[in-house]
Amino acid sequence: MTSTTTDKDGANDKAAVGEKSATNPPAKKENALVTEQGTTTISDIVVQKVAGLAAREVRGVHDLGGGAARAFGAIRDRIPGASASIGQGVSVEVGETQAAVDLELVVEYGVAIAELARAVRRNVITAIEQMTGLDVVEVNINVNDVYIPGEDDDDGQLSAPSRVQ
Repeated sequence: MTSTTTDKDGANDKAAVGEKSATNPPAKKENALVTEQGTTTISDIVVQKVAGLAAREVRGVHDLGGGAARAFGAIRDRIPGASASIGQGVSVEVGETQAAVDLELVVEYGVAIAELARAVRRNVITAIEQMTGLDVVEVNINVNDVYIPGEDDDDGQLSAPSRVQ
């Protein structure tokens, strides 16, 4: 009979907890995107573009994207009417109130990469949080190349004299 009493007490405790949560639902953190009047949803592409623009604003960032993405971007830039992809080199995950960002950077030679990463991270977080109201939980930065002026293949081809007149 003692075990039956214990079960009842346990059930009563669970019911009391259930009643408590029914009368006082867990407080949902209200922010600019989730209010009593409704919910605002921010698309991944919006956060991707904001992050891309914010990263490019930092001095020392030469370009965004890996080798294949940059090569495709160079081809796209030569097509009349094609627009450059602002989100190149940026991938994001966007939730209801939070966002996470991954960036692939090409840095300019001579720039302190650790300081550059801090500046990029700070600029991206500030821009996303101010523009979208999302909380940025992380910004991962992958530096995959260093730009050395004068070593770019495209510049050499454009400035080479023509053999044919």
